[in-house]
Amino acid sequence: MKTTVFKEMHEKMGAKMVPFAGFYMPVQFEGVIAEHDTVRNKLGVFDVSHMGEIWVEGPQALDLIQWVSSNDASVLTDGKVQYTCFPNDKGGIVDDFLVYRFGPERYLLVVNAANIEKDWEWLNKQNEKIGAKLTNASDRISQLAVQGPLALKAMQKLTDNDVENMPFFTFEVIRFAGVDGVIFSNTGYTGSGGCEIYFDNEHGIKIYKAVLEAGKEFGIRPIGLAARDTLRLEAGLCLYGNDIDDTTSPIEAGLGWATKFTDDKDFVNKDNLLKQKTEGIDRRLVGFELLDKGIPRKGYRILDAHENPIGEVTSGTMSPTLKKPIGMGYVKKPFAKADTEIFVEIRGRSLKAKVVKLPFYKKAF
Repeated sequence: MKTTVFKEMHEKMGAKMVPFAGFYMPVQFEGVIAEHDTVRNKLGVFDVSHMGEIWVEGPQALDLIQWVSSNDASVLTDGKVQYTCFPNDKGGIVDDFLVYRFGPERYLLVVNAANIEKDWEWLNKQNEKIGAKLTNASDRISQLAVQGPLALKAMQKLTDNDVENMPFFTFEVIRFAGVDGVIFSNTGYTGSGGCEIYFDNEHGIKIYKAVLEAGKEFGIRPIGLAARDTLRLEAGLCLYGNDIDDTTSPIEAGLGWATKFTDDKDFVNKDNLLKQKTEGIDRRLVGFELLDKGIPRKGYRILDAHENPIGEVTSGTMSPTLKKPIGMGYVKKPFAKADTEIFVEIRGRSLKAKVVKLPFYKKAF
């Protein structure tokens, strides 16, 4: 099992460590609800060094990205980030990921930890006739995500660059905590704002300690993966392996906004996905609130009023912020409209729920 450079630090801070995506990772420190509230109201730091980083370079770099990506990377300029996914050739999704543009011939793809090898093999297969230069740098790069409304204010103390006013979905290569060449971006997976910091493994301990020290006056805490999951669910963000996978299309998953059908861009399975967009789909990923007492979990059946199966829960929890049970799942198209009554089968009981618009929680900027 792989570990990140922060394993010993986590253990000294009292983390509960568990296997996750092939890594030994902290699932919680002081408790999910306390950590969740820290990120919503102050700031917290996540070790996300298990994520994958793949460089795509050379004259054919953009050609490859355009072919494998559902979104249109040609609109990116230097310093911009884009959310997208790899459509597979069967109608599903290989992975969802971020594209960072460093230059017209240099891009960084940030992919999910559980899919690093799968993505690497997929990219190399698709690249056979294109010829871009691919480098898997996942084992050499560490990443911290500092999230919460006070995150950028605290991190500003560690650099001379104006990161506190950095636009959403942009990045810079800066000197940070005395280390040159740090990639500092503003994307986020919590719905509460913040940043991601990428650096070589050798600088990990120094930067982690500096981040904790800089955030001390603002109430920073280390945060585990359990709270990361409740935060992203409240923000209505998909988790690969739960809400999207090899069998779910971007159109079904509500990712049509990240699937661009332009005349000058061809991509994997474009014709099939365009057909779905124009002719419609049979199911759709929705958010829902449980009205009866209970907690929805992945795999629970979703029913209509006559207890006929109409879908399945993909993610669910008791929302720490909203104090109500929430979830996401795929339902048949007629049941996908907001305020539609549905039922979730929990331990043999049909509990009433209603479809709601995503996200469940929206940060007040």
